[in-house]
Amino acid sequence: MATPTLAHFAADTAIEPLMAALRRDGAVIVDDVIAPDALAALNAELAPYIAATPNGRDSFTGNLTTRTGALVARSAQVRTLVMDRLIAAAADALLLPFCERWQLHLTQAIRIKSGQGAQVIHRDRWAWGTHLGHLEPQLNTIWAVTDFTRANGATQVVPGSLEWPDSRKPEPHEIGYAEMSAGSVLIYTGGVFHGGGANVSDGDRIGLNITYTLGWLRQEENQYLACPPDIARGLPPELQAVLGYAMGSYALGYYTPPLPPGAGPEVVPPEYSLGRSAADATLGDAALLAAISAEVAAN
Repeated sequence: MATPTLAHFAADTAIEPLMAALRRDGAVIVDDVIAPDALAALNAELAPYIAATPNGRDSFTGNLTTRTGALVARSAQVRTLVMDRLIAAAADALLLPFCERWQLHLTQAIRIKSGQGAQVIHRDRWAWGTHLGHLEPQLNTIWAVTDFTRANGATQVVPGSLEWPDSRKPEPHEIGYAEMSAGSVLIYTGGVFHGGGANVSDGDRIGLNITYTLGWLRQEENQYLACPPDIARGLPPELQAVLGYAMGSYALGYYTPPLPPGAGPEVVPPEYSLGRSAADATLGDAALLAAISAEVAAN
């Protein structure tokens, strides 16, 4: 049987055909998104961190695989990728039906070394167990820093597996491979079955796993620790919000600064930790409350 293939799109594609393919197959590839000079800058920023990262300690993370995190704090080029226009539009289309705001879930540079076997096929939404099969909680990307080939560990993807039960195991003829040139990006959902490929080549395969989730779910990579306020306060407000320094919904994410009695505000949003004003701070965002109230009334 022929190996399944994924749909490829140009970098300037419209969101509608991309989303149609994503909802059908669970994964698509957008070719040549990162310009060569930006790709070189990305490599230069991340290379020291990747080189210093030890191998995984189990078969899932990979005994010949390294996983480097905190990429927003470490790389200006990654910040640009996190906020990519097409990816944001896909996140809007896939996630906003289930939340008021989506957020960054994790950032990870994954280097699959020569000799690494294939990762077990899985769903990324299993980060929350099997509790979220009734909705799509996640939009994922893997940006190719090197070329992705079947020989060097291109991501295994099972197109059309979105409706499968969690217990279903794919047959070899159902597994495709996200082969793409450096600078391209694999976009896939939290529900599609996939896994890292086996690297039988002589070189490393490096990709950036940048993923997004519903604003009311716990992030896999804790962005408040990976990119703490002293770093995040220097970032653009839009990126701060995606990191999670914004209310996830009405009354979701506020905190009380632990100050002496009367020394400060009692209720503030997360962005207060970045030096934003707390004037007229309330329990939550009035616009989000109005939107939720309208949804409740409509149902």
